[in-house]
This record gives sequence, structure tokens and C-alpha cells, in this order.
Amino acid sequence: MLAAVAGPIAFPILTALIVTPLVGAVLVALLPKSRPEYPKMVALMASVATAAMSIWLMASFETSDAGFQFVSMHTWIDAWGISWHLGVDGISLFLVVLSGILFPLAILAVDPHHDEKPYLAWLLMLQAGVMGSFLSLDLFMFFVFFEIVLVPMYFLIAGWGYEKRVYAATKFFLYTMFGSAFMLVGLIATVAIASREIGYTTFDLVVIAEEADFAASTGRWLFFAFAIAFAVKVPIFPLHTWLPDAHTQAPTAGSVVLAGVMLKLGTYGLLRFGVYLFPEASYWSRNLWLTLAVIGIIYGAIAATMQTDLKRLVAYSSVAHLGFIVLGTFAFTTQAMTGGVIQMVNHGVSTGALFLFVGWIYERRGTRRIADLNGLQKVAPIFAAGFMVVMLSSVGVPGLNGFVGEFLILTGSFLTARWWTVVAAFGVILAAVYLLWAYQRVFHGEPSEENKKFPELRLKEGLVLLPFLGLIVFMGVYPKPVLDRIEPSIDALITRVEANTTYVEPEPTIEIGEHSDTGDESDDTSDEPTDTTSVENEEDE
Repeated sequence: MLAAVAGPIAFPILTALIVTPLVGAVLVALLPKSRPEYPKMVALMASVATAAMSIWLMASFETSDAGFQFVSMHTWIDAWGISWHLGVDGISLFLVVLSGILFPLAILAVDPHHDEKPYLAWLLMLQAGVMGSFLSLDLFMFFVFFEIVLVPMYFLIAGWGYEKRVYAATKFFLYTMFGSAFMLVGLIATVAIASREIGYTTFDLVVIAEEADFAASTGRWLFFAFAIAFAVKVPIFPLHTWLPDAHTQAPTAGSVVLAGVMLKLGTYGLLRFGVYLFPEASYWSRNLWLTLAVIGIIYGAIAATMQTDLKRLVAYSSVAHLGFIVLGTFAFTTQAMTGGVIQMVNHGVSTGALFLFVGWIYERRGTRRIADLNGLQKVAPIFAAGFMVVMLSSVGVPGLNGFVGEFLILTGSFLTARWWTVVAAFGVILAAVYLLWAYQRVFHGEPSEENKKFPELRLKEGLVLLPFLGLIVFMGVYPKPVLDRIEPSIDALITRVEANTTYVEPEPTIEIGEHSDTGDESDDTSDEPTDTTSVENEEDE
């Protein structure tokens, strides 16, 4: 069971992860304009401190524990059953770490062209909101943090974006608010119905999930109220149209954070508040989500191939990659769901780094049009090499991080969603097509006169890039420490689905690490029939 387990800890580490960037934002906003060197220093101190705490959290995390760890729980509004309830498990752990690491790198990587102080304050407030969303185990708290995230991202796009920034920011805000309205209705209805069954009013996610027993029809309506909000946030086809505009017009740091962690609020929400809270409804509607996921994979890849703006191409690639995560989520196998969680992290690292490179290209050339960029490899080979590694990780080349997540998703999904997986596999091929083709057009050939002056990768940029490259290679070569922490929570989640539905997770077709060294054992089992009933039944459903 996914029950919250409060370990003995003197320091409220989870609360500190939220409060530290929030305090940093307030301090940055209050600093006098006469000392322009202070805002960035304070912002870096706050974000680096948050990153250090998130890394310590990962190192101290109990690998074998499937429940919530480092739990912090305090009564907030007693009459309504609202509490300050925070916890972290294998599903949220690495999203918290990713949020901790990305923000200081985004602050260091690119300086704003104007008004640095409010820019940094909004970034820190955004970090606090994202942390709160991933750590909240109270429905009211989650909704508050989920909405808080909208405000700084809106102002970052509208205030420091490009030509059509106001249009993109408004579109982003309206789409997300549309989804949030459904979630608010679903949240209130969930608490009201659960309270009648439990006997008292509570917004506690764990209590509602473990003690409330929703009728099938009721649970399905409530599930979709939450799911619409998360589908917009992912975004899932056909609710994705705000994403390319937001990415294209957002400042570089905004794009890095948007791709790295904000989009994961949707995929994380589907797991935490969809599958966990409404297991029957999530399983009942799986065919719909699998279909939308596969459409998103293929559509995003085709749309990316047709783009003339390099940043817009990377934005459409996110639509495709996030489709893989949704596919893994609703395949309901340990392999696929674990792959989906690790792919959230991998996508944040790889696509975040791609947006950094695109931002650096724009700073140097003043354009993102692919037709205007050619031959950069000859004048900036180190820059081109770094871009190639990041691009190959996004393609899913073995030995880099993207391969691990996609491999687990596809092999795990094949057991319960065979034909969806077959179609999704073509998305891997298309990803190679549009990313390699983009690299060829931008970096190969003879540079034009304008591109001959393209500067090489600078020292500061290289230092910012090193953590990205380190994570890309490490998670591609040795993902075991990450998988060991994710898998117990996924196992518990699937057990919960099995307990509330007729679903039984099929045995994997290949047991990794279990093989025979002699021919005798193989002969002993050769006459035994292979049981594929569970897989076939699942496909029929």
C-alpha cells in the first residue's frame, strides 16, 4: 500500500525545499536597485541551496520503501480538514531532484536582456510552486501550488519573451485555467463524496485513496475532471496547441524550465491523482489514453519534421516524447510505468539542454530559422559536438539516457498494448529523421558569411552544459540507482490497480538476468506450454 510513513527526521527537508526558493524570491524582489549585482547572487544562493537539499534527499532515500518518506504533516485549516502534508516516494523523488538542479543552471546559462530583478524573482517563485506541486499530499495544497505555477510562467513569457510573447502567454494561461476549472470541480466533488464515506472532511490524498470507496460511475466522472487538467498540462493531443507557441516565444530559461519540469506536472498528476486516486476509472479508460498518446507521438514527430524554426521543432518533439510517457503510464506494467517515470526525467534533461543550445544560437545569430543556419560545425566544432550528444540522447541512441526510458516503455507496453506499441515504435524512427535532418541543415555544409563569425562554446556555457552531459551519459550507462528507487512505488501502484479491477499484470516475456548455462534445463521446460492467456485477454479488453 502507498501509505505515508513518517520517518524520524529533525529537519523538515521537504518544507525547506519549498520555502527556500520562496524566501529567495522575496529577498530578490526587495533588494535595492542601487546594487544590481546582488539579485543574481541571492537567486543563485537560494536555487543552489535548494538543489543541494534535493540531492541530499535522493542520497538519503530508502530504496526498498514503496511508501512516502520524509513526511511532514501539520494541521492547517482544521475545520475543512486541510493540512500541510508533504511526502516523497519513488515516483516524485527524481522530479524533485530535477527541479532542484535545472533552476540554478537556467539562471546561470542565460541572462535576461532587461529587468533582471523581477525576472529572477519570478523564476524562484516558479521553483517553489513546482516543488510544492510534486511534494503535496493534500488535494487543496496541490491545487494551490498547481495554480501558483501559472503566474510566474505567464509573466516570464509575457515580460521576457519574443515578438508574439503576449499572445503566447495569454494562450498558455487560458488553456491551463480551462483545465484547472475542471480540476477544481473534481476536487471539491471528490472531497465531498469521500467525506460522507469516511465520516469526516479531509483533503488528505492518502486517506481518501485508502479509505474512500467510490462507485464505478462516480469515480469515472471524478477521474476525468482531474485528467482534463493534466491532459492540458502534458499536453496530450489535441490539447497541445498552446505548447509550440509558449516554447517559441518564451525566454530561454523559461523554455528550459517549461520543458524540464512544468510539463511533468501533467504526467505526474495522471499517476499521482489519476491512477492512485481512481484506479478503476484509469484502467477503464486506458484505451482512450493509449490512443491519444500514440496519435501525439506520430503527430508531434510529423509536425516537427515540417518546422522551419529550430525552437519550434524542439517544442513539437516534446509533444512526441510526452506521448511515450503517457503510453507507459496506461500500459499498467511495472516495466512500462517505470520507464515512463524515468523518461520524465530524461526528457527534462535532454530537451532542457536542447532549448539551451537553441537559446545560445539565437543570442549569437539573432535568428532561429533553420535555413539561415548552416555550416556551424566548421566554425564551432565543440558547440556542434555538445549539440550532437544532446540531440542523440533525444533520439534515443543506446548508451544515452533517452534509450533507457523508451526501451522500458516499449518493451513493457507490448505486453498489454501490443498494437499501440507497434505504431508508437514508428515515432522512434521519425524522431531520428527530424532531429538528424535538423542537425545536418544547421551544422553541416559551408557556413555563410554571417555564420563564419559564429562564436565557439564559451567557458561559462561549457560549465552549465557539463551537468546535462553528465546526467545524459550516466543515466544511459548506469540507470540502476534511479530504477531501484522508482520501481517499488510503481509496484505498489500496480498492486492497487489489481486490487480494484479485474486486471492482472502479465509476466514479462523475458526475465532479465535469469537464464540457463546448460542445455538440460532448457530441454526440461521445452514441453511446457506458454501461458499467454493474460496477454490475449488484456488485448481483447
